[in-house]
Amino acid sequence: MSSDESGPPRRPVRVGALAAALTAALAFLCCTGGTGAFFLTELGGDAAEQQLTPTSIECTGDFEVDVTGTMPRFARYGERQLRNAAVIIKVGQEMRVPPRGWVIAVATAMQESRLLNLANRTVAESREIPHEGIGADHDSVGLFQQRASWGTVRQRMNPEYASRKFYEKLVEVSGWEKLPLTVAAQRVQISAFPDAYAKHEELAARIVDALAGGAARTVLIAGQEVCDSAASGDIAASGWTAPIPGGVGSGFRTASRPAHNGVDIAAPKGTLIRVAATGRVLVSRCDPDRRGRHSCNVDGWPGKGGCGWFVDVLHAQGIVTRYCHMVSRPRVAAGDTVEAGAVIGEVGSSGNSSGPHLHFEVHTDGDRSSRSAIDPVPFMQSKGAPLKGTG
Repeated sequence: MSSDESGPPRRPVRVGALAAALTAALAFLCCTGGTGAFFLTELGGDAAEQQLTPTSIECTGDFEVDVTGTMPRFARYGERQLRNAAVIIKVGQEMRVPPRGWVIAVATAMQESRLLNLANRTVAESREIPHEGIGADHDSVGLFQQRASWGTVRQRMNPEYASRKFYEKLVEVSGWEKLPLTVAAQRVQISAFPDAYAKHEELAARIVDALAGGAARTVLIAGQEVCDSAASGDIAASGWTAPIPGGVGSGFRTASRPAHNGVDIAAPKGTLIRVAATGRVLVSRCDPDRRGRHSCNVDGWPGKGGCGWFVDVLHAQGIVTRYCHMVSRPRVAAGDTVEAGAVIGEVGSSGNSSGPHLHFEVHTDGDRSSRSAIDPVPFMQSKGAPLKGTG
């Protein structure tokens, strides 16, 4: 069990892209939500897309895309952009590329062209071909801003051709399915801004879900795309996995524990804890107890206070996940980049705890405080990485 009492009020702390500043002034009572807010531009995405709620889209097993049908609605992407995304997904399906590839491709086009088929002001021929905007990057054109070596101008401005060429390069990348999205995309694109793709992963997965029957919630198991089963290091097409096996014992803000800002998942001491998605470690340390003692190397007890050994990780679109009560010092340090499914520690009972378990939290908007906490159960379900049990 974890602490249910709020720490002293603190003003939000907002930080720009400098990762070094993320570790400053972090004193707060964990598991109840302090009030520090932290932002990282290359992972956080645009503010207009940071208001996230778990999707209600079910993983249907029928992922066929209708490129001519009615398009879903997204705040910053119009019908023609989503139709382009549908074409990208459709080509991936025709090539038998797994849904993880669709998410990577859509996120790449979001970064390169905002899902618009762009001409180029320096390429006269491109402006004579139907287009949806004009870019100016070297001789790059089309959804993926492909240069001359990728094909003729007319070919590169054909969304089907451009998508096919992207996938052909992607599947040649060794182990691409397990790579962080931004790494896989960069291996194909060779961009001058290799970290720029990461911020689009969250929304790209939601677009794939909306267009393809929840396909981003699948994981490849024995050659089959299986819905809502990402655990034990298997990564869903969305880029997420359950942090540990086991059922939710104590839920989010229940009637008996209204200040419980996460869920408790029981597991034997020493069970490996995996980071739920690729991100950057914000905090990795011992949380002081109610008396200010850093006594995380021993088992805690109810009423002691604090998260014990814990880790906070910032993901794309400003999502923050928290992992509390580890048995010993975490395996990662503040500032580290961690890949989805990487082991960051082991289950323990340090801090405010009555027995071995993982206290797991999800926060939005890059804000680590209690006001941004959301219920991890529906959130993780929406990512295809469900937490067992209902809490």
